[in-house]
Amino acid sequence: MERGVESEPTRIMLAVNESSIKGYPHASISSRGAFEWTLQKIVRSNISGFKLLFLHVQVPDEDGFDDMDSIYASPEDFQAMKHRDKTRGLHLLEYFVKKCHEIGVPCQAWIKKGDPKEVICHEVRRVGPDMLVVGSRGLGPFQKVFVGTVSEFCAKHAECPVVTIKRKADEAPEDAVDD
Repeated sequence: MERGVESEPTRIMLAVNESSIKGYPHASISSRGAFEWTLQKIVRSNISGFKLLFLHVQVPDEDGFDDMDSIYASPEDFQAMKHRDKTRGLHLLEYFVKKCHEIGVPCQAWIKKGDPKEVICHEVRRVGPDMLVVGSRGLGPFQKVFVGTVSEFCAKHAECPVVTIKRKADEAPEDAVDD
C-alpha cells in the first residue's frame, strides 16, 4: 500500500435475528454473541478499519396471522400488520446500530423478507462484504433435520468467508432451539 493512500475499511456483514424467547425487539443470544465476538476479536481497537453491516431477515408468516384470535377486516388492517412487522425489525436493528455508535464503529443496517439462509446468501452476493459472521444455536443432529441451520447453509453457499460463532455454554437455554 502506498503511503498517504487510505484503504477501505474491512466490511463485515452480521446476520442478526430476534430472540425466540423474548421476541422483538430483543436480539437472540446467538446474534448478540456474534456481535460481541466480532467487536472483541476482530475490530478490537481498530474502529476506523472496519464497517459492520447488519442484516435482519424477517420470515413471512405463512398464513399472514401472528395471533390465532386476530381478525383482519379491511385492507388497512393488513397494512397495519406490515407496518408493525417492519417497526419490530427496526427496533431490533436499533440495538446493534446504537451499540456501534456508542463506540464509534461505522455501520449500516437493513431488513429483508424471506427464507433467512437464501436471503443472507443473496445479500452477500449483492453487497460483497469481506466476511460474514453468523451466530449458531448449537443444534444437535436430530434438531438440525427438523429445524435446519442457517449458519451451515451460509458456510457452504455464501460467496465470502463465513465465521460461525457458537453460543457460550452458560448462555444456552434448556432447549437449544430457543435463542
